[in-house]
Amino acid sequence: MSGARAEYQAAVDAYVAAGGDASVQRAITAISQVTKKLDQWYDRQLADLGISHGDWSVLSQLAKADGGPLTPSLLADAANLAPSSMTSRLDRMCERGLVVREPDQVKRTRVLVTLTEAGWELFAQAIREANVVESDVLADLRPEQRTTLADLLEVVLEGLDKHT
Repeated sequence: MSGARAEYQAAVDAYVAAGGDASVQRAITAISQVTKKLDQWYDRQLADLGISHGDWSVLSQLAKADGGPLTPSLLADAANLAPSSMTSRLDRMCERGLVVREPDQVKRTRVLVTLTEAGWELFAQAIREANVVESDVLADLRPEQRTTLADLLEVVLEGLDKHT
């Protein structure tokens, strides 16, 4: 049994021994360990690109908003950061040419952040590189199994939404 598989099985066994339902513990432990391993890979990938998780959060939020503009406070909320931390992060990202900050023409006391061309390029590069690994992770699944997995995880997400 591989190290990862043995770690998984030991965790499931411990939870079941403590009274957990085996099928629930298998599913939750598997989701948790997949998430942990993907997060480790994403951390290495982001480091290779010279950005932090927080930088990635800003890039992805702006990309999801079609490049922005978004306010620093909205970006801070999305990244789960204090507004003062977002200010210094945006300073660094502006220096790297990834984002620009400009005054809002409608509400002049507000600043808006948008992605630059370099920010879009970095975002796209990160997505392309992640897609290679993500495809490898799912390579042992047939297309219909991937669809089933996605469908089941979407049901789990809907259930989580009901409880939060």
